[in-house]
Amino acid sequence: MAFLPFYIPGQKRLNVVIVGGGYAGIAALTVLSHYASNIDIVIIDPRDQHIKITHLHETFRYPLSDFLVPFSELEHRFGCRHISATLTLDENVLQQWQKDKTLVVNGEELAFDYLLIASSCETNASDHLENVRSLDDFLTLAGSDLLSSFLLKNDKQAPFISVVGGGATGIQFLFELKQFLDRQKIKSKLRLINSGDRVLEQFPKEFSSYVQLRMHDLGIDFYPNTYCKEQQVDKILLEEKQTGKQFELPSNLSLMFLGKKQGKLFVANSFGQVMINHITLHNIFAAGDCCYYNSFGSNALTAQSAVRKGKLAARNILRHSGTLKLLEPYLHRDIGYVVSLGSADAVGWLVSTGNVITGIPALAIKELVESQYDFLLMGIDTYLV
Repeated sequence: MAFLPFYIPGQKRLNVVIVGGGYAGIAALTVLSHYASNIDIVIIDPRDQHIKITHLHETFRYPLSDFLVPFSELEHRFGCRHISATLTLDENVLQQWQKDKTLVVNGEELAFDYLLIASSCETNASDHLENVRSLDDFLTLAGSDLLSSFLLKNDKQAPFISVVGGGATGIQFLFELKQFLDRQKIKSKLRLINSGDRVLEQFPKEFSSYVQLRMHDLGIDFYPNTYCKEQQVDKILLEEKQTGKQFELPSNLSLMFLGKKQGKLFVANSFGQVMINHITLHNIFAAGDCCYYNSFGSNALTAQSAVRKGKLAARNILRHSGTLKLLEPYLHRDIGYVVSLGSADAVGWLVSTGNVITGIPALAIKELVESQYDFLLMGIDTYLV
């Protein structure tokens, strides 16, 4: 096996349970299987497939299957076991698991030496109406199929489509949707509704200026400082943020991208170990969107932060199980972020937020970063740390 600094394996065979098969959980799986030979790994996730969720906007161009990896395939590749189940997690449950070193799943008792909580955030819910869709709907149906099915069922030749939410997810879906409509020669009126005064508010203003200019060029209407109150049968009810004035616009379909909803957030120390009431649960680690690390590292709700947390937690699980128990603190800082604007454009920053890049160079960086994760899924780790 490969060498991991400060890890001297013990004699005991390790049992590790990972709760959550998203980016953090899979990153941890790859590290554990890479550095340890005397280990049994169980992944608990309700789905049958790992979903590369950051690619879902691309399903207006590619089939959804391109972004799904069956857990059965990961079982074969990494020698792990997948159990389809959903667990209810809270502080009392984790304290009991730390004490017992056992949990029960689908009536089966699982003993563990280490437990990694790597569950993801839920997306903010939207009205579940026939003409309202959210990110969750794209987990089961490609964007091209979803829109084509809606148009066919509702006989809409020139629909009004509203995209709600000007964050990274909403913007990426907006531009992919626009390109899909153009390719299909569908004369649709497309608009973006955002509660803030500019899109991509968490990024430098250069991001907003570039994206809003591209929206203008493409004929996409923009309603900033506007709340979406309700999508009705053929119209959408909106409210101006400053004045509270309500108004209506024609709308046949609304795509809601309201961001992530952080439910129970576990606090972890700088090594990734869960802390409850200032007491460290030494055998229970956390990674991904479900946790906040008390460290200098990034706690952003991004795939790259989830991957880095998952990898670090896995390394520290192995170190803690060994002789030295010398753990590594979480210090990762994001070195860039790119938002794609369809198939041939993007905006992002690299190294520092002041270094904004656009167009093909930005898109190339995004594809390079995403290829790193694809390699990781194949068992090839190209991350520097």
